[in-house]
Amino acid sequence: MSNMATRYRAEKRFQFYGKCAIALALTVLLFLLVTIIGHGWQGFLSTQIQLTVTIDADAVGHDTKAWRHADVSPFIKQALLIHFPDAGNSSRDLRELAGLVSSGAVQTVRDALIVDPSMVGKPLPLWLPASDKVDRAVKSHITKQVPESDRRISNRQLDWLENLQKDNAVRTVWNPYFFTGGDSREPELAGFMGSMVGSLFTLLACMVVAFPIGVMAAIYLEEFARKTSITAFIELTINNLAAVPSIVYGLLGLSIYLNLLGIPRSAPVAGGLTLALMILPTIIIATRASLRAIPDSIRDAARALGASPLQVVLHHTFPLAIPGIMTGTILGIARAMGETAPLLMIGMVAFIVDIPCNLLEPATSMPVQIYLWSTSPEESFVEKTDAGIIVLLLVLAIMNSAAMLIRKRFEHRW
Repeated sequence: MSNMATRYRAEKRFQFYGKCAIALALTVLLFLLVTIIGHGWQGFLSTQIQLTVTIDADAVGHDTKAWRHADVSPFIKQALLIHFPDAGNSSRDLRELAGLVSSGAVQTVRDALIVDPSMVGKPLPLWLPASDKVDRAVKSHITKQVPESDRRISNRQLDWLENLQKDNAVRTVWNPYFFTGGDSREPELAGFMGSMVGSLFTLLACMVVAFPIGVMAAIYLEEFARKTSITAFIELTINNLAAVPSIVYGLLGLSIYLNLLGIPRSAPVAGGLTLALMILPTIIIATRASLRAIPDSIRDAARALGASPLQVVLHHTFPLAIPGIMTGTILGIARAMGETAPLLMIGMVAFIVDIPCNLLEPATSMPVQIYLWSTSPEESFVEKTDAGIIVLLLVLAIMNSAAMLIRKRFEHRW
């Protein structure tokens, strides 16, 4: 009886340690999520300033096509001077006044003119994007109590900003550039869409190569190949490749795809082929495990009815293994989506402003874009980094949830 009581106490201690480990892991995860969301939610917002801009018809001309490149910055400065005429007394004050709005305000005015050409020569009230320093001042509620040496915005600009806020000419709204634009040197204009499209193209190229090759290789090894020393060596190699660091695959992609085959540097097709090498062992292992889980009685029954080995696979074992295959494939894709090191090695770390339109145009991916923002010196890129992490985590959570749902919905119990 004493031995039994000792075993029960040891079991209870083990259960307690397990619960403590789970609680610690959940606490760390919750702290991480709260920290990221707490810093990153403002990255989805932007500050705007309302100005009434009057465009001189003689200055921009009458050709609407030329308006896409028209210089409307003098009219934006004139609109600011209407609010603060004293700033026009010196060039320094005028530069500080113009620093209230972003360089992207020029494109906002151009777009408004193109949408409604009749507004040329008339007062045009517009909400223009504020500069990075103004955006930080509004979101962080910076006042003159903070020493001027510890903030980027000057005392004069703070006075102007307070006057605009009193006139209800400053607002914080959903950032229109985050999910519609590419990267930018200006934090208030930097968008995540370019990297999202780049990730989509990269994963598309990855799946076109990795899925069929991985599934066919697994079917051959599990259903057709004879158990010899050669197949044993191949199986061992595949298992070892699944544990190889991802940066090694980046070096392999650099040597083969860029240097040998001449694929354009920083193209999604190069990134996709590199990631395909990385997740190929994962797909093979998952597919073989799914095929191995199917009882041999199903194969024997098909053979007894006269089915050929290929018919046994195509009509019976493979359809029954699809849930496990899809689960392993989705998890492999999720791993590929979160990888940065292989893509850095093949040049997908470039500064890309335009959104890619095909697999051969220069692009970047979501993890690489987050890395680029984290290395930028501007303070506003910190919240952009956390906002990008939120989007990436949300996409990965959706993919992992889809894998679990597919597994639960279509799994077979033998």
